[in-house]
Amino acid sequence: MKATDFPSRERVLAVVGATASGKTSLAIALAQHLGGEILSFDSMQVYRGMDIGTATPTADELAAVPHHFINILDPWEPYSCADFVAMARERITALRARGVLPVLCGGTGLYLDGLLRGGSFESSAPGNPAIRERLTAISEQPDGKALLWQRLQQIDPESAAATHPNNVKRVIRALEIYESCGRTKTELDRESRTADTLCYDATVLGLRYHDRSLLYSRIDKRVDLMLQEGLFEEVERLHRLGLFERSPTAAQAIGYKELLGVLHGTCSMDDAVAALKLATRHYAKRQLTWFTARPYVQWIDADTPDGALRPLSDVLNDALRCVTEGNV
Repeated sequence: MKATDFPSRERVLAVVGATASGKTSLAIALAQHLGGEILSFDSMQVYRGMDIGTATPTADELAAVPHHFINILDPWEPYSCADFVAMARERITALRARGVLPVLCGGTGLYLDGLLRGGSFESSAPGNPAIRERLTAISEQPDGKALLWQRLQQIDPESAAATHPNNVKRVIRALEIYESCGRTKTELDRESRTADTLCYDATVLGLRYHDRSLLYSRIDKRVDLMLQEGLFEEVERLHRLGLFERSPTAAQAIGYKELLGVLHGTCSMDDAVAALKLATRHYAKRQLTWFTARPYVQWIDADTPDGALRPLSDVLNDALRCVTEGNV
C-alpha cells in the first residue's frame, strides 16, 4: 500500500508515548475539544476480561468519548497488526464520512506505524511450498503452534509481537519468508515503506518526560493502584478459566507472567511486584525508543524543566497549537 492509494489523505490525530505517561487523558481531552472519537492501537486492550492488567481505560474514561477497539475479542482470539490496520482503515473512513476526527491512542507503536505508513512485503515476499508444508505439519502437533511462535519470537521479535500465537497462518508465513530468503518479514516490510510519506494527513503527538524518574514514579504508582484494584484476583480468575494455557500471549503479558509466579509458588508477592515494576519500566523505555525513532512524532513536554508534572490543561493547550498548525 502506497500513499497514492489514499488520494483523500484522510485527516487523523494520534497520541503516543510510554505507558503511564498520560496518553489516555490527553487523547480524551483532545477528542472532546475537537469532536473526535478514540481508536485504540493497543495490542492487549482489545481483549475482554483483562482490564486491570492491560490498564484499559476506566468506565468513566470510556463514557467520556466513544472508544473503538477496546474489549472486542476474547483473549484466545488472534489479533495482529494486519488485523488492526484493516479495521482501523475502515473505521477512519466511516468516522471522517460523519465529520468525526479519528483520535488514535495507544502504546503499540508497530500498529500505528503499519497504519500510517502502509505497505507490507508479505504479499510479494518469496514463498516455498515445501517449507510451508513442513511448518504446517509442525503446527498440527501437540504444542506445535506455540513452538512455531516461539521460534518466530527468536528470529523476528517484532513480527511475533504483532502476531497472535493462534494465528498460525501468519506465523507460518513469517517463518517461511525467513527460511526462503534469510531475512525477516519485519526487515523486508521496513524496506518496502517510504519513510517520509504517510498514508494519512496525520498529526502525531508524543508525550515526553525530561525527568525519566518522574515517569518511572508514575509507573510504580500505577502498579500499586492496579494491585489495589484487584490485579492479582484478575490473574487468579483468568488462571481458573484456563486462559494462560490457551493463550501464550496472555501468559507472557506484563502483569500476568509476574503474578503467575505467585500462584505457582515460585516467588513471593513482594518479589513479583518488584519484577512487575521493573518490567514495566523496561517496556516504557522500549516504547520511547521506538517512538523517538519515528520522524512523524511531534513531542510535547509532560513535565517542567525542574521535574514537576505539568497540568493537563497546559499540555492540552500545547497539543491544540500543534493541531492548529497541522490544520486537523
